[in-house]
Amino acid sequence: MKRILDALYRQQKLGYEEAREILINIAQGKYNHSQIASFLTVFMMRGVSVDELTGFRDALMELCLRIDLDGYDTIDLCGTGGDEKNTFNISTLASFVVAGAGVKVAKHGNYGVSSISGSSNVLEYLGYRFKSDQNILRKEIELAGICFMHAPLFHPAMKTVAPIRRDLGVKTFFNMLGPMVNPSSPKFQIVGVFSLELARMYQYIYQQTNKNYAIIFGLDGYDECSLTSATKVFSNHGEYLLSPEDFRFSKLLQEEIYGGDSIKSSADIFIKVLSGEGTQPQEQVVIANTALALQCIFEEPLSESIARAKESILSKKAFQTFQTLIQLQQ
Repeated sequence: MKRILDALYRQQKLGYEEAREILINIAQGKYNHSQIASFLTVFMMRGVSVDELTGFRDALMELCLRIDLDGYDTIDLCGTGGDEKNTFNISTLASFVVAGAGVKVAKHGNYGVSSISGSSNVLEYLGYRFKSDQNILRKEIELAGICFMHAPLFHPAMKTVAPIRRDLGVKTFFNMLGPMVNPSSPKFQIVGVFSLELARMYQYIYQQTNKNYAIIFGLDGYDECSLTSATKVFSNHGEYLLSPEDFRFSKLLQEEIYGGDSIKSSADIFIKVLSGEGTQPQEQVVIANTALALQCIFEEPLSESIARAKESILSKKAFQTFQTLIQLQQ
C-alpha cells in the first residue's frame, strides 16, 4: 500500500486492473485502517477516473453475494448520497410508490454516512430486518412487490470500510459505487448523483451496459430531482433538462424537503407521505422522482408517469406495499 499511496500522492492514477486488485485486497483485510483511510482521502481530494471507478465496481461485483431475481423485471432507485443536503428519504419513498404502481423494485441501500438518515436507517427503524437469503428476498418481491438489500451484507469490502467511512463522515468513492453494485443487477435503474462531473462519468459507464437507465442531478447540488431547481437527466435516449414546471409543479424551497435532525423525524415524514398525509412539497418531490423511474420503464410521456405516481399514493397502494413488506418481517 505504501507504494500505491506514494504514486497517488504524486497525482498518478490507477489503471483498471490495479484499482480492481486494490479493492479485492481491501475486502480481504490486507491493509490496516490508517492505510485505507489515506487511500479513501486521496479520491476526496482529486476525484476518481473512469478506469478507477470501473475497476472498483468490478471488484465489488466479483466478490459480492449475488441475488438471482430472474423472472422479475426489477428497477432500483438509488442515489449516491454525499450531496450534504439532508433531505428526507426521497428515493426510498419513491421506491414504494413505484412498487405501488405495479413495478417490481429491488432496492439497494446503506446507512447514511454524510446524512442523518440513509435508506437502511429509516427502514430498519420502521421494522425492516436486513437479510441476504435469496428465497426470502424473492418472496418479498413476489408478495410485496419490493425487497431491500442492505449493502454490507452483500459486499465484503463495504463491510470492511464501514467503520472508516463513519469516522471520516464525508462522501468517498464508495458513495459513487453504491448504485452501480446492486447484487441483483436490475434491468432498470434510476441513479441520483451529487455532481455534474459524476453524472457524465456514470453516463459513459452505463452506456456500456444493457440497462435502461436515467441518471439525475439537481443543478443546485441535489442527488435527486429536488424541484428546487432544474434537473439534468442522462438516459439511454440522451440528455435533457427538466424544470419543476415540466412536472406541473412550482419551484420548491430547500427547507420544504428537509429531512429533520434525527432518524425518527425522517421516519415520521416517511410514513406521513406514504399514507397521504405529507406536506404538498414532500409529496410533489416524491411524485417527480417516481415519475422519472416509471418513465424509464414504460417509455411514456412524463405526464402519464406523473399520473401513475399520483394514483399509487392516492389509492394507498404505495402504503399497502410498505405495510405488506413490514408484515413479512414477522
